[in-house]
Amino acid sequence: MKIAKIKFIDWDKEYNFSLNNLELKEDDKVVVKTELGFELGGIVGFDDLDDSKYVLEGKEHEADKNGEQTEKNIIKPILRKATLSDLEKMAPFSEKKEALEFCRKTKDRHNLPMKFVDVHYSFDGSRVTFAFIADGRVDFRELVKDLTRHFGKTIRLQQIGIRDEAKITGDVGHCGQRLCCQGHLKNLESITSEMAEIQGCAHRGSDRISGVCGRLMCCLAYEQRGYEELAKNLPPIGAKVNVDGKRGVVVGHNPLKQAVKVAFSNDSENNGRVIVEVDLNRHKK
Repeated sequence: MKIAKIKFIDWDKEYNFSLNNLELKEDDKVVVKTELGFELGGIVGFDDLDDSKYVLEGKEHEADKNGEQTEKNIIKPILRKATLSDLEKMAPFSEKKEALEFCRKTKDRHNLPMKFVDVHYSFDGSRVTFAFIADGRVDFRELVKDLTRHFGKTIRLQQIGIRDEAKITGDVGHCGQRLCCQGHLKNLESITSEMAEIQGCAHRGSDRISGVCGRLMCCLAYEQRGYEELAKNLPPIGAKVNVDGKRGVVVGHNPLKQAVKVAFSNDSENNGRVIVEVDLNRHKK
């Protein structure tokens, strides 16, 4: 089954919907019906699902080839490609800004440790979802009651991460360019300190390898594969190698330079151990 991956809000997850025989491409806006009501979202990708495990909504009770009922995951269909009229129904920026300001003031009256960063109106106008960040769990039941009375709609509060906040508010990165999370990165991958180690920048300190969100920079993730490919040409850490007739042990990598750090023993300096960076390309010559 050919499906489209759809996002309704930048800080929410992707949802799978059947293409329903529609000719669509990435970034197209579409209208769908969810469990909560009608929504307008954007296509961020496509995929193929196993027909033996998934079935289009409305056909879930059809028998299989053997005439037996099989339980499958139900995929809802895309209703249509969004029209200009559909897009005009979405809440304007001014309305969203006003709603966000009211929510923040109401939150302050309840003295809640939350920071609201964005708001989303559903396509059918029945729901308003506020995105917030907080250090832990927050009892916001009274806040929801006040917001429901004010807006006269179903209110949802959704906690997001600090990286999602940076994606919403935007800024300029260390490179002087627009933040990657606001540009070409559609999904925020997990970033680990091991990536910084492999790329030889962990020694720079957390301030220099962290983004404006305070977390490790996203570019560490999408550059990781390149470093891993380059590292395949290097002898592994701990390997014993010969350099100009001397026997040493590989203790470090520099994938970009295609060089390794080799430790030699039985030296009078550095407590009997000296470390030398060896350019493999030059050494091969």
